Amino acid sequence: MALSPLPAPGRPGPPIDPPPGRRPGTGVAPPGPVRPAELPSVHGALLCVALPALAVCAEHGQLTGEGPEGVYAAGRRLLARCVLRVAGREPVALQGRLAAADRAVFLGALRVPGDMGPDPGLTVERTRSADGTERITLRSAVPRPLRLPVEIALGTDLADLGAVASGRPRPELAASVHGTGLRWTGGDGRSVAVTADPPPTDALAAAGVLRWEAELPPGGTFTLQLRVREGAPGRPTAAPSAAGAGRPGGHLLAEAHAEGDDHRPGELLRVSVEDLRALLQRDRAHPADVHLAAGVPWRCGPVTAEALWAARMALPLGTRLAVTTLRALGRTQLAGAGPQSGRIPGPLRDAGPHLPPRCTGIEATLAFPVVLAEARRWGLPAADLEELLPTAERCLGWLRRTLDGSGLVPDPGPDGPWRAETQAHAHRAALLGADLLDACERPGGDALREAARGLRERFRREFWLDDRAGGRPAVARGPDGRTWPHLGGWAAHLLDTGLLGGGSHARGLLDGAETEQVARLLGTPALDSGWGLRGLGAKEPGYNPFGHRAGAVRSHETAVAVAGLAAAGHEKEAASLLRGLLDAAEAFTYRLPEMYAGEQRTAGARPVPHPAACRPAAVAAAGALHALLALAGIRPDAPGRSVSTHPLRSAPLGAIRFSGLVVAGEPFAVRVGRLGLGMVEQAAEGLQLGV
Repeated sequence: MALSPLPAPGRPGPPIDPPPGRRPGTGVAPPGPVRPAELPSVHGALLCVALPALAVCAEHGQLTGEGPEGVYAAGRRLLARCVLRVAGREPVALQGRLAAADRAVFLGALRVPGDMGPDPGLTVERTRSADGTERITLRSAVPRPLRLPVEIALGTDLADLGAVASGRPRPELAASVHGTGLRWTGGDGRSVAVTADPPPTDALAAAGVLRWEAELPPGGTFTLQLRVREGAPGRPTAAPSAAGAGRPGGHLLAEAHAEGDDHRPGELLRVSVEDLRALLQRDRAHPADVHLAAGVPWRCGPVTAEALWAARMALPLGTRLAVTTLRALGRTQLAGAGPQSGRIPGPLRDAGPHLPPRCTGIEATLAFPVVLAEARRWGLPAADLEELLPTAERCLGWLRRTLDGSGLVPDPGPDGPWRAETQAHAHRAALLGADLLDACERPGGDALREAARGLRERFRREFWLDDRAGGRPAVARGPDGRTWPHLGGWAAHLLDTGLLGGGSHARGLLDGAETEQVARLLGTPALDSGWGLRGLGAKEPGYNPFGHRAGAVRSHETAVAVAGLAAAGHEKEAASLLRGLLDAAEAFTYRLPEMYAGEQRTAGARPVPHPAACRPAAVAAAGALHALLALAGIRPDAPGRSVSTHPLRSAPLGAIRFSGLVVAGEPFAVRVGRLGLGMVEQAAEGLQLGV
């Protein structure tokens, strides 16, 4: 992601992905003087996520208040310091790891005072949840009783995450003794309290320290628990709750599993589903509606187009998330009778070094009917379809008027440019929208198909650039006829005809020869880095392995390429990208960042995260699911009471079985053997099965 200085107050700068100068997680520009927007790196930290709760921890387990470390709720840092000392010493850090998406475990050790040998006689186990709840256990391995002083130094600034990220945290607040712990109150009246069980033997408010005298019998343990509680002006401190308590999750996203010859798909699927659940957040004005945050820690704001793409790729886990995301976006749709009626608004997003920013609202408008049409195929209940169909019709009405006016969809404004990726989204929306209207006995399907046909013909005529190597698609055209020839991962969207396309070129934006050429280009070393698909080819002008739209690998785009290549029958290229993505996931302990450096893979090397990438990220976690399920090629048709599988015949990962998926509202399981043969093992009663 290209970074630029923060905008001056009241003068927002050009938005990028994420917008520079925006307060992470809120979309609000921070006050103060202009300064570089250098986001602190969090890729070496353990992020415990159960939105709106978040804990950023170093691997040693101590919260020192340095950088973004701390416990946050709704973007505010509730706890900045939590430093444990036993007998006046900090434990020697041995291991820190994520036990789940919302929980980290740390292990340390100490030599017992008086022992002369090198062996530690005391281990210290700490388990910290996203909401700051922490359990600390001292475990003795010595054969005599121990009496040890234990102290925890606590502190907070109640700073906003945006201020922390920009290097402008507040000074630490003064503490006061409160019940069985300490309490801090900010200038705005908000407060936070830390309580302890068992109660400390001493509390020093001036130093922010709680103390205990721990007595451990031979081989015994001593356990204490800390709870962080937030309070707001005019009301008492809220009662404590476990991280994620009362959060959506299980009823929205099924518990999918993968098992087979290669253990890594199972690990990646498990972590990805956990991360998707951790990223769920409620619409404050409409608590019944839930959507995915774009990513942690920088992009936890309102519902976005990426949340919709992630919900689309997560349809095999159930349709409820798609419904609530569509509902939340639908409320923002522009009304009235003007030319923009039916469009969903959205901010601009940087599109790399060669093109002006693009509009995420146009992206969301085109995605809305696609997600609704595909959700119907996976088993969307009739009541939800009836509720959301009018919004989709208005989106399709805007699309039809736009295509009738110019034959292409400009982005971001009426003067263009016309981007190839946007035309692919528009073509898909027109075809799947037409199918949706016909299925629901609504008018307009034929007009959309005719518009799609015109778009397809014009695209092949004006966007395909012939050359001696077989040609390539242009990334964009200008109203003056100028073309941008730069090849990148965006071309994957030209192949992605969606689950309803089934690889049929008759429904694709490209013809068979063009599809084959694009597949070949996506498989070349210029685009396939060995870790995934580069956003811009390594031989293109402006290539930067860390450029968020100029060479970095975007997990979502790689997943789209894997699925599109698999559906089009180009298994070699699909398998290569899938293996690269899986290898990268293993290096990132199966929590894929939204993007990472597009440097060419070499022996012994590891993928390098983009410094401003979110991890976890919704499109990365959902993209992992999307790419893995390309191995089975599931094609549901719940309204037609059928489901078929189109597995990769080459079985690039050997035998694999997916279970816990959802088709037509019921559990679904499929197995792909080592010979590439698929077999449905579990499905809703009455579904016709096909391979």
